[in-house]
Amino acid sequence: MAELRSIEMTSQLFEYIVAHGAHDPVYDEIRAETLRATGGSAGMQIGQDQFALLTLLTKLVGARFAIEVGTFTGTSAIAIAKGLAEGGKLFCCDISEEWTAIARHHWAAAGLADRIELRLGPALETINRLTPNPVLDLAFIDADKTGYLDYYEALLPRLRSGGLLIADNTLWSGRVADPDVNDEETKAIRLFNDRVAADDRCEAVILAIGDGVTLCLKT
Repeated sequence: MAELRSIEMTSQLFEYIVAHGAHDPVYDEIRAETLRATGGSAGMQIGQDQFALLTLLTKLVGARFAIEVGTFTGTSAIAIAKGLAEGGKLFCCDISEEWTAIARHHWAAAGLADRIELRLGPALETINRLTPNPVLDLAFIDADKTGYLDYYEALLPRLRSGGLLIADNTLWSGRVADPDVNDEETKAIRLFNDRVAADDRCEAVILAIGDGVTLCLKT
């Protein structure tokens, strides 16, 4: 059995993490508006720690061209856009005009609207319409779970060598490791995780941050 080397996350510890480098007031503003718009639920948003991680990872790979599948109210888009190199562009795929209207407002307020291009419609259609150039440096998947594997297979060939694909919710509140849970979304994430782990086109690791974040470095 693998040795367990992690600590329990508590509210107190999470607040400490946020206070030591994971806090951005832009996140607070989007969070507040999303809570108002959804009647108090903003569960589809990434956490403040993930927000900071996305910006840092974008900078680390030197990303100029990125794509995200699943935009919601625009939190992750801002995190990625903040980290893009000069002249960079982020393509956002979503199907909701209602939620992305909130996103557009905050992109403009953050001074990042010129770095973000929203494309409404089924994500696979958007991906398939992308031209071969520019090659993507970074991709972020945080959308319908049953589509994860299709998005992965469509995006990985478009990433440059050394490019990074990131997927959210890959631990699915721990349900992926529970053999008694077999709903369609859980099975889809298990299939995605199995495919990534066996794929020799990339090196991958699942981080126990938020609801699970998978990093895939294309070789």
